Amino acid sequence: MENFKTINGIKIDPLIFTFKFTCRCIGGECCNYGVYADYKEHEKILSVKDEIIGMMDDSQTKNVDEWFEAPEKDDDFESGIAIGTNIINDKCTFLDKHGLCTLQRLGLSKGMHKWGYKPMYCVLFPLTIYQGVLTVDEEHIDRLASCNRNPDENNTIFDSCKEELKYFLGEEGFTELEEFRDEYLNCLQSKELV
Repeated sequence: MENFKTINGIKIDPLIFTFKFTCRCIGGECCNYGVYADYKEHEKILSVKDEIIGMMDDSQTKNVDEWFEAPEKDDDFESGIAIGTNIINDKCTFLDKHGLCTLQRLGLSKGMHKWGYKPMYCVLFPLTIYQGVLTVDEEHIDRLASCNRNPDENNTIFDSCKEELKYFLGEEGFTELEEFRDEYLNCLQSKELV
């Protein structure tokens, strides 16, 4: 069996099926560092900037020019352009003082999916897409106190991120992912028995 499977044009790293992971969210710790958005996501956010500003609190900047870093070329993004969110008051510009995402709150207030305005890399974390492969963002997990690798944990990162993976891959893609997981784990188990 090959190590990677491609679903919806993205290679899947089977590490997501075995990486032991603890998630004890303490309200936005992963958002302290900002996130990269695709150029199209950046434009979607800016299209509702007035609504976002209306939901921001005094810990956030309402100056739209301060929300994002300069764009940079990155082939892992659909448009080929990544734009990072700026860090304001030691947190992502869209994170409020209560640890809640203004983009997520806006989506919910409009009856949309809660991640309708959030950048996909934000939704996926602690997973990431690197060089066309959906994998574990080990580098960034290691700087978090509440969500991190844990060899004693029963849950894998796949178990912890099912909702996010369904959102990213769609129902059919997620079903295909589950089939790949079962195949991969059965193959591992067979090797251990030999």
